[in-house]
Amino acid sequence: MGSGNLDLLRSIAAAWEPGDFIGADWADAEIEYMVVDGPSPGSWKGISAINAAWREFASAWEDFRVEVEEFRELDDDRVLVLSRMSARGKASGLELGQIRTQAAHVFHLSDNKVVKVVGYWDRDRAFADLGLAPEGKAVDRPD
Repeated sequence: MGSGNLDLLRSIAAAWEPGDFIGADWADAEIEYMVVDGPSPGSWKGISAINAAWREFASAWEDFRVEVEEFRELDDDRVLVLSRMSARGKASGLELGQIRTQAAHVFHLSDNKVVKVVGYWDRDRAFADLGLAPEGKAVDRPD
C-alpha cells in the first residue's frame, strides 16, 4: 500500500477509535457507504446522507467504539480494515460485545480520497465475499 493510502487510513482509524465518525475530510463528496449486514443494513451516497444515517444509528447506542486491529491491502485501490466494535444499547443496556464484535470495512480509494466504504458486522462474511481466508490467503471461489 502506498504510504499516502496507509497514512489516510491510519488517520481515519485514529478518529474512529474515540468515536468520531462524522469527520469526512478524507471522503470524496460523492462517497458511497454500504452496510452489508448487522442491525441496520443499507446504502447511502454523499457525506450528508451518510452522516444523517450515522446519527440515526448512533442514537440507539451509548459509547459506540471501534478498535482497529489490522489493515490488509487487497489491491492498489482497496484496503480491508479489521476491527472490533463495542457499545451499549441505550434502551436495553445490552452490550454489543455480547452479540458480535469482529467487524470489517473495505475502503475503496482514488486520488487519496475514500470513494466507497463497505461495512460488515460479520468479519467472516467479509472474508467470504472477498474470497479470502481469515489468515488473508486467497481461497478458490466457485464460478
